[in-house]
Amino acid sequence: MKTEALRSALAPLAALVILLVLWESVTRLLSIPVWLLPPPSAIAAAGAHDASTLLGAAITTGRSALVGFGLSAVVGVLAAIVLASSRLLERALYPYTLFLQTVPIVAVAPLLVLWFGPGARAVAISSFIVSLFPVIANTLSGLRSVEPPLRDLFRLYGARRLARLWKLELPASLPHLFTGLRIASGLAVIGAIVGEFVAGFSEDAAGLGILVLSAYRQLRTDLLFAAVLAASVLGLVLFGAVSLTGSRLLRRWHPSASGS
Repeated sequence: MKTEALRSALAPLAALVILLVLWESVTRLLSIPVWLLPPPSAIAAAGAHDASTLLGAAITTGRSALVGFGLSAVVGVLAAIVLASSRLLERALYPYTLFLQTVPIVAVAPLLVLWFGPGARAVAISSFIVSLFPVIANTLSGLRSVEPPLRDLFRLYGARRLARLWKLELPASLPHLFTGLRIASGLAVIGAIVGEFVAGFSEDAAGLGILVLSAYRQLRTDLLFAAVLAASVLGLVLFGAVSLTGSRLLRRWHPSASGS
């Protein structure tokens, strides 16, 4: 298993090394100004020099993203259960959940500041709004995907609605649910950073979004790239945690997580 994992990682690592070497070479050969396109070495130097600032900003953004992601997981599953309970409710309300997917969060963020005030609360709500729809859509799809013979079997044995939900529908929907959670994990970080663009923080609690804006205004493109990279790492960490949790829960009973 370790050998296979190493082999699968070699190709993307080699591609990354080649890309970084080409990037470094092109910027130096063409004498591209650092403020326009910094070489990877300058980005690494900026990241090392401002490591404490980047870490503090990542922690601030990560907290808001975690709150928004947690809310989207809970509210999304509950909303999907409600919609799955009635075709009439699904037809009446599901189109409105699409609003969460189509509305530009940048346009809504100022309203969040007015309603919740500037700071972490508005940022967490922004993260929640962006990451909610994938949880609803995928969980609802999973609840609807239960095979009819299994539903008939539960009805035959007189299982009540709550028992069918808890013992049949929710377990069957877990692969779909974790697919939605994996999508939502990345969107939660995006929503948090976009919220920070508008909501703002004080200087001692600036998130990655504020750091990106500050670096842009100072023409510190190297620090801007480092902040974007930190945001990507934050999203990958959250995505990896959700994927690991899902694989551990599903490994024993569902073929989608067995790797076979």
